[in-house]
This record gives sequence, C-alpha cells and structure tokens, in this order.
Amino acid sequence: MGPVTRRPVAWIVAVVLFGEALGVAALHWFLGVVVDRQRMSLGGLDPDLMSVSSKTGGIVLGLYFALCALIALRVALRDRAPTGPARIVLIGAAVVHALLGAVTWGLVGPGAFLFMVLVLGLIVLLLTTDDARPVSSPPAPTTP
Repeated sequence: MGPVTRRPVAWIVAVVLFGEALGVAALHWFLGVVVDRQRMSLGGLDPDLMSVSSKTGGIVLGLYFALCALIALRVALRDRAPTGPARIVLIGAAVVHALLGAVTWGLVGPGAFLFMVLVLGLIVLLLTTDDARPVSSPPAPTTP
C-alpha cells in the first residue's frame, strides 16, 4: 500500500478523530455536570473536584484527538507520511485506542470495541504507508 491509499485513509482518520474529539469532550462535560448537579461522591471524594476533573479531562482528551485529526488532515493535504513529533502523537493515539478498546469490551459492549479497533486500524494504516518512490527503469543491457 502506498500513497494511493494514504490520502483517503488520512481523510477518513481526520473526520473520525474530529468527531471523536467532539464526542469525548461532550461526554466528559455531561458527566461532570451530572456529578455536580447530583452532588455525588465516590469514596468520600469532593464532588466539585470530581466534576472539574471530568470536564478538564474531557477537554484535554478532546484537544489531543483534535490535534491528531489535524495531523491526519495535514497528511491528507500534503500526501506525505507524518514524521517526527507528529508520528509520535499518532502512535500515542493508536495506543490510547488500543487501551480504550480493551476497556470498552467489558464496560460498553462489542459495538464500542469494534469502533475502537476500527479507528486503531485506520491510524496504524496511516502510519505504515510509504511515500511514493520513483520507479527506476532497469539498466540498459550493455553489449561488448
């Protein structure tokens, strides 16, 4: 697989990660509001601290996925594989999706697990595509 595959995969990864960034941030914000309004406490923890932590964690994770989506968008526009820090950020996102996939199987169900594995596979596919290399013509036969 090469550059013919990279551009469409990068577009798909960018769209999925932007959607996931918004979804994760919204879900954590909602959970923070629920904890705050019901004054719930878990093991004696301060409900205000739990609410702020949930909202902050959602914003941070949402921004991280948005950064990954921007990197994928850049790959789609430039049609060049990510290098350096951008590659490390995408590898981190792949690891996060692998861990979330393992957790979601038991907590949410197989549908969420399959979504996480799909996103993981798309990120890995984006990371493993090679740049186009010019095809060199075979050397001309020499006659003595």
